[in-house]
Amino acid sequence: MRIATWNVNSLNARLPRVEEWVRYAEPDVLCMQETKVADATFPAMAFATLGYEAAHHGTGRWNGVAILSRIGMKDVTAGFADEGGSAAAEGRFVSALCGDVRVASVYVPNGRSVGSEHYQAKLDWLAELRTYLVQHCDPTTPLAVCGDFNVAPEDRDLYDPARFVGATHVSEPERKALAALEEWGLVDAFRQRYDEPGLFSWWDYRAGDFHQHRGMRIDLVLVTPPLADRVGFALIDRFARKGKLPSDHAPVLVDFDVD
Repeated sequence: MRIATWNVNSLNARLPRVEEWVRYAEPDVLCMQETKVADATFPAMAFATLGYEAAHHGTGRWNGVAILSRIGMKDVTAGFADEGGSAAAEGRFVSALCGDVRVASVYVPNGRSVGSEHYQAKLDWLAELRTYLVQHCDPTTPLAVCGDFNVAPEDRDLYDPARFVGATHVSEPERKALAALEEWGLVDAFRQRYDEPGLFSWWDYRAGDFHQHRGMRIDLVLVTPPLADRVGFALIDRFARKGKLPSDHAPVLVDFDVD
């Protein structure tokens, strides 16, 4: 079973690139973030043509998360039950049962700057995600929480830790909030295969950062032990970050040896 995650940074701008990638990478499940489309305008038919069912949660201009599955989809949940009208929560969480695996696509708030109201909203959202896991999930069952977490788990996930001192994505509270998800029972699937530093999933569009290898690893596939024990091939597909009008993120895919 191949599960992938990709912050596509607007389906309106990048649908042909996503379709191309799906054709050659052939994920069984693809989680997408920053679709930047509303539910009513999500291109479900384009993906149906490729053999995928789709679930989407988004309101339009910003955010937006989706799950594509070619192995079935049921029991879809869009958003947290108690998120209300919070702007920080809109279009940031969707989950579905794909085959025998519960899959969630998440887009964690950016946080903007440490100490800002947006930063606190980010910490609150991560806490709400953990509450969701505690109340609705079981770490002894197959679960994959995939997406743009906007947190680099460790310094080895940064091209130069000194450049990020005092910034979001690396602060101690953010990393503690991510660690709390792992304490509940999630495992970084990519790190089951690769320990080395310098493996990134996001590069700023500016200043030639991609070509200079100045990136961060903030796109994660977090899984429960029943899946972590079955990780096979894993890849950050840098090829998809190249060419004309790419997203600033690369897809991350992980293969699992499941029936």
